[in-house]
Amino acid sequence: LSGAVSESIFTSSARSPTTLALISAALSLISILLFAAAGRAWLRHNVPELQAPQLAVTVLELPRVVVIAARQAVDSDALYYEQLRAQVNWVPTRVGRETLLTPDYASRMLLAKAAAQRANLKDVGLSYLDVYALINAETSWVPRPGASRDGTPNLGIAQFEPATAKALGVRDPQDAVESVHAAAVYIREAAVWSRDRLRGLKLGKAERERKLREGVSVYYNLSVRGRNAWTGLNTDELPRETQRHIENSKIGAREAALLEQQLRGPDV
Repeated sequence: LSGAVSESIFTSSARSPTTLALISAALSLISILLFAAAGRAWLRHNVPELQAPQLAVTVLELPRVVVIAARQAVDSDALYYEQLRAQVNWVPTRVGRETLLTPDYASRMLLAKAAAQRANLKDVGLSYLDVYALINAETSWVPRPGASRDGTPNLGIAQFEPATAKALGVRDPQDAVESVHAAAVYIREAAVWSRDRLRGLKLGKAERERKLREGVSVYYNLSVRGRNAWTGLNTDELPRETQRHIENSKIGAREAALLEQQLRGPDV
């Protein structure tokens, strides 16, 4: 009796729609698992094992042409300065109780002209006369230590503060040849600034040129705050040291013009 009941129950259950759906789903799942296992076996036998990708480190290098060109530029500057140094003749001069060395007049003119040409001062309406004039106002062409009003040291023939020398790329402020050339670059920068300060003023050509050179002394001699106080029309209100710088620059320019005539000799 129990076997008959069991068979009856199974038979009736097998015929229910729910039971049939469960059996069908189970068979589908078994088929999927068997297919996946077969796929993995095929891949192991037919596809090589994949290696983890290796990270490539690329080292970027400057093109050799750029490196060589930069080195050649440095070597060219060094050679240029060395050739000029060989032409400078130093002579003794008295400064107070000291005997110091200064370039002779021909050497001063040589440096002023070379520096003006290399800085393209003619593009801003200036010349070697202005280089000579500025160095004359700073040290009278006698390299010696100085100091700003706040105690900052001023170095060499052009009296650069250390920060200014660094900004201009001066390697040795005590080197007169390099410093005069850096001063010419600074003069060009000062002339551009001065021209901008004078832009709105109604000035004749000669007056504008004179004021332009006053501005160069202002730029070279004063701090940023002091420069900005100059309007182009208030030169007589500037600090005494700056006014003296302007006057000494004028004297230096006249001296350079006379030297040029003497060194050139009489016209034939």
